[in-house]
Amino acid sequence: MAASEKREVSGSTLLTIIIAFTANALVAAAKSVAAVLTGSASVTAEAAHSWADTGNQVFLFMAERRSRRPRDTSHPMGYGREAYVWSMFAAFGLFTAGAVVSILHGIQQIIEPEPASDFLVAYVVLAVAFVLEGVSFVQAFRQTRSAAHELDRNTLEQVLISSDPTLRAVFAEDAAALVGLVVAFAGVYLHQVTGSALPDAVGSIVVGVLLAVVAVVLIDRNRRFLVGQGVTPDIEQSMARRILEHRDIARLTYLHLEFVGPRKLYLVAAVDLQGDHPEHEVAVALRRIERELEDHETVEEAVLTLATPDETALRF
Repeated sequence: MAASEKREVSGSTLLTIIIAFTANALVAAAKSVAAVLTGSASVTAEAAHSWADTGNQVFLFMAERRSRRPRDTSHPMGYGREAYVWSMFAAFGLFTAGAVVSILHGIQQIIEPEPASDFLVAYVVLAVAFVLEGVSFVQAFRQTRSAAHELDRNTLEQVLISSDPTLRAVFAEDAAALVGLVVAFAGVYLHQVTGSALPDAVGSIVVGVLLAVVAVVLIDRNRRFLVGQGVTPDIEQSMARRILEHRDIARLTYLHLEFVGPRKLYLVAAVDLQGDHPEHEVAVALRRIERELEDHETVEEAVLTLATPDETALRF
């Protein structure tokens, strides 16, 4: 991926975050008003969910901005892993401010049920929220599908294994929001039809459990990348082919690839150069190839060393 393509991808991710923030802020305000007017547990849970998502977009914005800073002497591998730190904060926020609050509120409603009213207000707000959340989800879906197509993956696979934590978070949160709105609508409807607050309370708990599952998945994915997530076989094969296609490289005997940020790789490889050159020329050639890899590929840092004659060449 060239530098211009990297900037384009980062710009698309930032746009996705901004759209999600705007949609969540509007939805959170509307749900809060509806929760006060109706007294519905499900709508209250959805309000907590949307406020959590709104706050999370701030963390995701920080993740996107801080991770794009160029590397310096204090951070030779760059600041890419900042994305996983701030995305981890966002996932914890979703768990505490969204999941825990929704579950506790639902339990409280079961223990001390309160009647709801103004159901029409709840329906209108949930419908508007569905449209706004849908707009945000469509943006996240389009960007994810585009990235998946480039890597020959399906969209869901790209969400789960992508090195971009901010896009994964927006996609997952928006998808959970749409499902949560359907659950909330069902809870409010059953409350209205049966006159019992129990379905509404159960809806609040279901929304909370849904958010908890999403949050745990996001936390686990960020943890994996923070501790040194390796690349998938397709990325390894693609990078190996690019190295072997270089005019000065004859063999590749070792390849280590590790994500150090969204779409940023740390590359270590043992290679055999074409021809037989003096030591000082070989050293210059290796440094030049390293710079070429860093300039033209999704590589934060490349380190090349010479392969020994007895080492088996890697086949890709």
